[in-house]
Amino acid sequence: MTAALALDRTLAALADPCRRQVVDLLARGPRAAGDLAREVGVPAPAMSRHLKALKDSGLVEDSHPAFDARVRVYALRPEPMIHLLRWLEESERLWSEQLLAFKAHVERQA
Repeated sequence: MTAALALDRTLAALADPCRRQVVDLLARGPRAAGDLAREVGVPAPAMSRHLKALKDSGLVEDSHPAFDARVRVYALRPEPMIHLLRWLEESERLWSEQLLAFKAHVERQA
């Protein structure tokens, strides 16, 4: 998968407020799908769809605890967020350069 496609998937997954809330919760530590559904306040089937979207984007991964294979525990994967952070830093650098050039142009005109 190209970096651009991975970034597109990350941004698409994070476009939903419920998924961003899930990411915020998972930033504090891994959680079972049922716990996430209760904390976010959505039915289990809806949470399942959100978790699938987050997993498909690569933002989260799931595992099964040894005591119960029916339970899925979700955790964040850092790689997609690192790519997003790099993209944001590059965007900020480009905008800063453009604004500095604009400022210099305006000051020359004055």
